[in-house]
Amino acid sequence: MSDTQKLDFSAVNGPTLASFNQQKNLIKRMLKGNSATCAECNKPLTLQLPPNSKNAKPNTKAPGIYCAKGCTDIELDMEAVALMK
Repeated sequence: MSDTQKLDFSAVNGPTLASFNQQKNLIKRMLKGNSATCAECNKPLTLQLPPNSKNAKPNTKAPGIYCAKGCTDIELDMEAVALMK
């Protein structure tokens, strides 16, 4: 590809932005304690948080929002959240 050729991402920017905003709003709702269902299978979503003490039992999954069937799988970077405080 030469220096003068430009890639046109305008066709994917809209859907990508909409998907990002939907996920961001879902994460906000779940962290506030509200319930939500999977968009694919309508099963309840669960919020998996990291252990809050050294004596707590380790989780099998990384912190995130999950569907029982595996349709929704949003892994959260909790270290980045801790650094923001």
